[in-house]
Parts: sequence; structure tokens; C-alpha cells
Amino acid sequence: MSQLKQAKMKMKKKKLKIKKSVSRRFRVTKNGKVLHRGSHNKHLSRKKSKSQARAKKIPQKVKGKWNKKIKKLLGK
Repeated sequence: MSQLKQAKMKMKKKKLKIKKSVSRRFRVTKNGKVLHRGSHNKHLSRKKSKSQARAKKIPQKVKGKWNKKIKKLLGK
């Protein structure tokens, strides 16, 4: 083997670092869906109906290109 090939075999790939801020805000399901907590559920909650408050507690799916970007930041 040439020296160049040996050097390439010895080099290891760098481990991807996960963005901690993203890992706290999003989670990926087994099927690969990205979920996040909805907005508008903490502040001024007394004005909102109870059904609206319950609906806001359910994690929401991330759509479009953001899905891929967030998965990349999470290392998945």
C-alpha cells in the first residue's frame, strides 16, 4: 500500500457535535418526525379557552426544510 492510503486509513472521522439548544427544543420520533412545543401557551393563558390550552400542550410536527435542518443539527 502507498503511504497516502495508509494515512487515510489511520485518520478517523470527526464526531458531529449536537447543538444543545436544539436538542432541548426538538425531539425526533422513531419514524423520523421532528416534534416541538407550540408557541403562545404560557403568557396570557387566562384569556385562552381551556380547549385551546389543551391543544397547545400537544407537540407539533416540524414541516418542510426545517425538518432536515434540525435533524442535521441533532446528528441524525
